[in-house]
Amino acid sequence: MAFLDWRDARHFDASRDLPCVLCGKPTPMRSHDREPVHKVCAEDWCDQHPSSNRFHG
Repeated sequence: MAFLDWRDARHFDASRDLPCVLCGKPTPMRSHDREPVHKVCAEDWCDQHPSSNRFHG
């Protein structure tokens, strides 16, 4: 299982929740590319797509 380190404040948008690009539920979390995505959803996606670096930054 991949565990992403998103402790940096840039991964959190306190101003609004947006639909997660993977599950569609609201989240204040943002990927390194500013995509709205839950950390758990991104970790699951990374596990299913090990050759991708979509949510690693």
